[in-house]
Amino acid sequence: MSSYFLLFLGMISAGIGGELFVRGTIGLAGLARISPGIIAATIAAFATSSPELSVAINSALAGKPQISLGDALGSNIVNIALILGLALTISQIQSTRDSIKRDFPIALLIPITTGILFLDGELSRVDGLFMLILFVAWLGAVATEANKQRSFTEAVIGEHKLWRVAFSCVTGLTFLIAAGNLIVFGAREIAVSFGINEFIIGATIVAIGTSIPELATTIISKLRGHDEVGLGAILGSNVFNGLFIIAIAAIIHPIKVPWQDIAITLAFGIAAIIVVYPSRDGLIQRGRGILLLATYAAYVITISKVSTV
Repeated sequence: MSSYFLLFLGMISAGIGGELFVRGTIGLAGLARISPGIIAATIAAFATSSPELSVAINSALAGKPQISLGDALGSNIVNIALILGLALTISQIQSTRDSIKRDFPIALLIPITTGILFLDGELSRVDGLFMLILFVAWLGAVATEANKQRSFTEAVIGEHKLWRVAFSCVTGLTFLIAAGNLIVFGAREIAVSFGINEFIIGATIVAIGTSIPELATTIISKLRGHDEVGLGAILGSNVFNGLFIIAIAAIIHPIKVPWQDIAITLAFGIAAIIVVYPSRDGLIQRGRGILLLATYAAYVITISKVSTV
């Protein structure tokens, strides 16, 4: 089957899956009587990060947890610098007060904490447990906010059918995961045929491919006027990748990586969060999208040069 056809099929699947998943997320929020942003930051984000979790468990059990570390940190840069950058080129994004107080600070704290824990060249099981505790604390803060919203919100009877919501979520996620696999396979074959370096393929095509669920969800929710869904999915996915997934991998098998090997990725991760960090009114201006895309381009160029040294 033609690689170009697989790439095209993957893009179509991403569009269908993203549309269904966004509809399901909005419907689930209505049934639960909480904001779509919270659903996106938890259930939706965790679901779209399931490929990274699978990589983490399998690589750690195989004695190669470094793979899961690179996948998690790389995916976070793709999520913020590339995906949010693309979304912001469409229009500005308004973040909620709760997201500013809860999600953005933890997103900035993750690469800083990871860098500190890796100063000795190893992420031990104790370090992994500490990161897991941070994740549970964040999840507790989200749950507390959800309970507050439920107490002030009346249920909307008949507007959302449970089976329709479940169908949209499950079918949408299935299409999104399939889209990621199709795009990775098709684009990789095309890139190899043009003689593109394997490392560049991994840092760009594969990283983007595993982030297709977040990409499709964010762009489609943006086009549908549901900024809170896209932003919640991105930030929640980053927390899930940066704390839970890395923690699980480290608890299964300690991760030994020289600090200088991850310093570049961590530095660009911090830079991306700083660029997108909203102002006091919660507004993330459209112009920051260009800065984020430039940050991602600089990241790819930098790691490609380092890899050839």
